[in-house]
Amino acid sequence: MIWFILILLGVGLVFGALARLLVPGSDSMSLGQTWLLGVVGSLVGGFLGYFIFGNDVEDGAVQAGGLVSSIVGAIVVLLIYRTAKSRK
Repeated sequence: MIWFILILLGVGLVFGALARLLVPGSDSMSLGQTWLLGVVGSLVGGFLGYFIFGNDVEDGAVQAGGLVSSIVGAIVVLLIYRTAKSRK
């Protein structure tokens, strides 16, 4: 169980970093904020994928579509973060 949580934390950091690399522009985010971006983006991407495509429990926990939707979710969260930050 501990290894699963550690892997999820590492994957969240990777997804957050990928979102920051794929979206042009500078972000002054710490490592913790990048990790949080990846985790929240994965949640957003997972929920969007569930509502659009339905539930695919038969295919297993890790799917290629889930990985892509996690990155897309992180990008969406990053764009929302930038918009909210620029309005202040």
